[in-house]
Amino acid sequence: MTTPNLPESARELRTLLSAVLDAIAIPYPATVGDGEIHDRILLDRVMDARVALEGVLQRGDDPGWSADYLRARLTEKPATGYRTAGGAQ
Repeated sequence: MTTPNLPESARELRTLLSAVLDAIAIPYPATVGDGEIHDRILLDRVMDARVALEGVLQRGDDPGWSADYLRARLTEKPATGYRTAGGAQ
């Protein structure tokens, strides 16, 4: 979704929030066994999102840079390797 009428700072915050949502909105596991892998992946991604958010809120990091940082971490750690409730793996 583009937001051309928003100030740059608001666009950067939206970009960061979108990256955080991408980090935590991974597919649900299909079974209890898949849940262990799902939970490990989700925990790892939540920690990366926390680092990005803390950088902005506590150290004054640029939200756009933090979003790029988070997306790079998510690329390194794809939410794969388990069966999902929708049937994908």
